[in-house]
Amino acid sequence: MGSSTQRAKDSAQARGLQPGTALYRLRVFLDLVRFEHTIFALPFAYIGMVLAAGGLPALWDFVWVTVAMAAARTLAFAVNRLADRAYDARNPRTMNRPTVTGTIDARTVTRYAAVSLAVLLIAAALLDPLALALAPVAVLFLVGYSFTKRFTVLAHWVLGFTDALAVGGGWIAVRGSFFTADDLPAWLLIGAVTFWIAGFDLIYACQDTAHDIAEGLHAWPARFGNASALRAAKLNHIVFLILLVLAGWAAGLAWPYYLAAALTAALLIYEHRLVSPDDLSRVNVAFFNMNSYIAVTLLAGTLAALLI
Repeated sequence: MGSSTQRAKDSAQARGLQPGTALYRLRVFLDLVRFEHTIFALPFAYIGMVLAAGGLPALWDFVWVTVAMAAARTLAFAVNRLADRAYDARNPRTMNRPTVTGTIDARTVTRYAAVSLAVLLIAAALLDPLALALAPVAVLFLVGYSFTKRFTVLAHWVLGFTDALAVGGGWIAVRGSFFTADDLPAWLLIGAVTFWIAGFDLIYACQDTAHDIAEGLHAWPARFGNASALRAAKLNHIVFLILLVLAGWAAGLAWPYYLAAALTAALLIYEHRLVSPDDLSRVNVAFFNMNSYIAVTLLAGTLAALLI
């Protein structure tokens, strides 16, 4: 597999885009932030919506939640790539990223981040007044999580909570509330997603243990070792499954939801069997493929539980 820089160039040139043009830079930027991986958090925003609506939400909410989620993730990744440029340049796994090699310059990335922020705020304003009022909190986490590994091993859970805010965004867009007793299902799902994301981020971080130690970064594997990180990932995913069941109970969901939860448990067991402290060769399969399947499975199960 080629470097991320070459992949970005090939992707842009395959579409007939000439280097140096605005469309070429946009294509490289979208590859840089892995725009297609929005699928990780987007299904949970939809789960928040369908739970709040008790079924299919209004088309208006669906469209603007989708726009908000895409903008939020793009903003987060753009800031992450800018914040970590110096670290990426010294990490063999990331040293060929376009922001390191100069395929795309910092000014362009900053410009797209600003556009993403504006789109996110516009979408929040069009969805609900509470969504707009809480948007600065979401932005704080979207921008700030990239810096947490510099001072705390809790960075994995901060990332998890940041992604989990997707549930809250979808819920608020439909319900317009977030701090009442009736909002308990959303909070339980936010907790579940926090531990789910933290768990697989612990697995993913095992690739960079040597680099993080050398840089003085506070990732869990760098502090406690890969074996400890993988054990912690399992514990996080157990908590995730428990909270998932509690969220279904709080929302009064029918059996398809619990079937999806059972399938999720099976996928997680398989995911953990793909990696070990001494063999991380299949970590990308565990990280990208399995977790995409989990997100889609839970969305399908939730929707089916509501529609029957």
